[in-house]
Amino acid sequence: MIAFVPDEVLNPHIKYQTVNEGLRNRRGTDVTINIPIFNDKKSQNLFPECEKALPDHIYMDSIAFGGGCCCLQVTIQACNINEARKLYDQLAVLGPIMLALIASTPIWRGYLSEMDCRWFVLTKCGDERTKEERGWKSRFDTIAYYISLDKTLKSEYNDSNSVYDRNIYNKLIDNGVDEILARHVAYLFIRDPLFVFEESLYQDDESSSNHFENIQSTNWQSVRFKPPPLNSNIGWRIEFRCMEVQITDFENAAFVIFMILLTRIILSYDLNFYMPISKVDENMATAYKRDAVNTEKFWFRKNIFANFDGAEDEFEKMTINEIMNGKGNEFPGLINIIFQYFESMNIDIETRNHLGKYLEFIGMRASGKIQTAATWIRNFVRSHPNYKHDSIVSQEINYDLIKMVEEIQKGQVKAPELLSKFKIQ
Repeated sequence: MIAFVPDEVLNPHIKYQTVNEGLRNRRGTDVTINIPIFNDKKSQNLFPECEKALPDHIYMDSIAFGGGCCCLQVTIQACNINEARKLYDQLAVLGPIMLALIASTPIWRGYLSEMDCRWFVLTKCGDERTKEERGWKSRFDTIAYYISLDKTLKSEYNDSNSVYDRNIYNKLIDNGVDEILARHVAYLFIRDPLFVFEESLYQDDESSSNHFENIQSTNWQSVRFKPPPLNSNIGWRIEFRCMEVQITDFENAAFVIFMILLTRIILSYDLNFYMPISKVDENMATAYKRDAVNTEKFWFRKNIFANFDGAEDEFEKMTINEIMNGKGNEFPGLINIIFQYFESMNIDIETRNHLGKYLEFIGMRASGKIQTAATWIRNFVRSHPNYKHDSIVSQEINYDLIKMVEEIQKGQVKAPELLSKFKIQ
């Protein structure tokens, strides 16, 4: 029995209603989401509202809680399949880093939470696993396997112990697909289709990839590898899927441009971010913690220019500030490498200055000089005159928050703690 959000409020399109039913029917239960509440000075104990709810956790029971969140997705065009496979792997490692850097979701069901990102809730909303399958990764999760043919990819990095469909794998191998890519595709096919339109049920697989896309489009991983559709001039693409939408267009533009520039330095300098997927998973679990960008450390490769036999195959925990802005002589910082790339490209001053302001903004966010949207929202709530320091975000506080966000978007109110000196108009 749904307690908070009825199915009627979901997108009325039959696809979304059907996906919701497919997830529920396959799992055998309603969505079950528990995230820890933020304990403020006068917070009362939050008692379980049903047998599935945990003490002092915000309980949610509908796909709408996660599916209603906004994301900042970036799709990158690759020049060929090998480039796409390399970008898929390298961006998968960066997913948790970017998630913590762009955190903007501290409120759930009218309560302040101990999480700053939507990703955990999304993974629960898209979880169709039966009780027997709970050891597998969910449809909505980090990647299961690296897929590049890069010589720096070692078999031990694929340590998530994910399963895959052996029949699909063998069929792909028999038709000339290499083992690494065959395993990735076979992994997608451990999932049942969540929906199919009756008029699309019968397809000529020689001229249509609709059945593949039906499986592919409902595997919601942090990065998606997208083959070209049949009979089109669309090339190989990578979707970077885990970032959160920001308050202003300036912030959104900064992160989109940053991701595009990251792909350029990955390819130009043949950067190597590889580490075991288990460490990527650990980073993701760290990324959505409250103020993770300033208080947590993340596994990262010590030498991202190491491309050989493992002599420098070492990882350590770094702050996001160190990953982005550098760590003295020990680590160069991704932003500094991008500026080096500018020098090698002989970019004109005007373009360099324009791009530089976005990089400066991200560097300040990484260093803690300016706040994430999640921190700014949390502080707005806690400083509201009607807030009782009880973790509850009342309708009045929520209304004032939305009005303030709107005024910041329009440039009517300055928010230096969020945007510093940067002009957004």
